[in-house]
Amino acid sequence: MNYELFSALVLFAFVSSVTPGPNNLMLLTSGVNFGFARTIPHMLGIGLGFTFLIMVVGLGLGAVLERAPVVYTALKYGGGAYMLWLALKLALAGPLAAKGDVVGKPLTFLQAAAFQWVNPKGWVMGVSAIATYASAQSHTQSVALVALVFGVINLPCVSVWALFGSAMSNRLRDPAWSRIFNTVMAALLVLSLAPILID
Repeated sequence: MNYELFSALVLFAFVSSVTPGPNNLMLLTSGVNFGFARTIPHMLGIGLGFTFLIMVVGLGLGAVLERAPVVYTALKYGGGAYMLWLALKLALAGPLAAKGDVVGKPLTFLQAAAFQWVNPKGWVMGVSAIATYASAQSHTQSVALVALVFGVINLPCVSVWALFGSAMSNRLRDPAWSRIFNTVMAALLVLSLAPILID
């Protein structure tokens, strides 16, 4: 991979990792509700789970999806339905508990990693990255490089969202602000699906 293509890959990985999407909105919400430290397993699950998704797509699943588009369609709409369910749960969530009295639990490492397989934005990012940046020559090495770049860039990008949520948590202990935040986050989660499901 030449320097120009590598630079483009780094930029693509950064932009697609740092912009709003289901993972980042869920991390923002987790940061608000559980703080940064308790959200770390969620962040690591996203980073490693997505890196693994890229490897699997690059090493063969992409070809299966090309030959059987119905599988991709099922994943896309199944993931979208799951995310609508998450948005509904978020919209109906009660106000934040008093400090030190947190209700519920953040996503675990395995739950966050598994979520990547039903995250439509993740599939679009993974398939796009492999189709654009993996070469036909030395395919395995280029897939590994694409996955590594995403693995290195993704974690700091998603961490910013959890950190921002953690910083906002004190303000959102007010029930009125908490309701507004949960409703807005649920709406944004639904909106983040629109370009993917319409495509």
